[in-house]
Amino acid sequence: MNTGFKLALAAVPLALVAACGGGDDLADRLDLANPTVRFVHASPLAPNVSLYRNQGTTSVAQTQATNVAYKSATNYYDIDLSAADWVVKTTVGDVTVGSENIDPKRGNKYTIVALPASSTTNALYVINDPYNKPLSSTSTKLRVMNASFNAANIDVYMTTGVNADISTAMPLIPATAYKTSGPASGNDSQDIPGGTYQIRVTAAGTKTVLFSGQLTFGNNQDLLILTVPDAAATGGVSALVKVEGTAEATSIPVL
Repeated sequence: MNTGFKLALAAVPLALVAACGGGDDLADRLDLANPTVRFVHASPLAPNVSLYRNQGTTSVAQTQATNVAYKSATNYYDIDLSAADWVVKTTVGDVTVGSENIDPKRGNKYTIVALPASSTTNALYVINDPYNKPLSSTSTKLRVMNASFNAANIDVYMTTGVNADISTAMPLIPATAYKTSGPASGNDSQDIPGGTYQIRVTAAGTKTVLFSGQLTFGNNQDLLILTVPDAAATGGVSALVKVEGTAEATSIPVL
């Protein structure tokens, strides 16, 4: 939707626009909202960490991520429009895990993910979601983050029922490489209706299932699924889900 049309729609009374479908902030859909950022600790190898803006010149408290453990996650919160370096450091020892620059744009949502880079090291990745959600849409926004360095590229299938045949099916989100997101950062998240789904993560281009679990969600939600290395799991991979509005990334039950 072009900016001029969105600005025109902004003049429509809120009651009329809200009738198109609730659950999201109207300003987000019109690209009028302040940019937002959130942080997800998705490295089972990393100790507690804290998030800093501009190398710590901005109080860590303003980043809402202080001394947080694996699976901790903030919700989106407003940031200003100035470019800044976002740095993650270990709480003990003040060791830098990684640094990423964000030049925020109005209406966009940014997710900073701490993830394992190998069996002994960690890294950061930033997801930029333009959040171009139509005013009439009630779909949930879904994105996958491949944080499992041991899984290479992955395909993600979301099917209804249990053990639906995927032998000839196309993945909902295909070929997501390690340390990238699907859809790719800078593109909109995948739309999906609310419901109960079986999620299957496979090695890309194959039907070899690395993880199978069940996930239930409603309409107008924002979900981030993260695959993480898990030596105890059959396929070497387990999956977390961050549902916007909840306090952490939780393990998806194995199915």
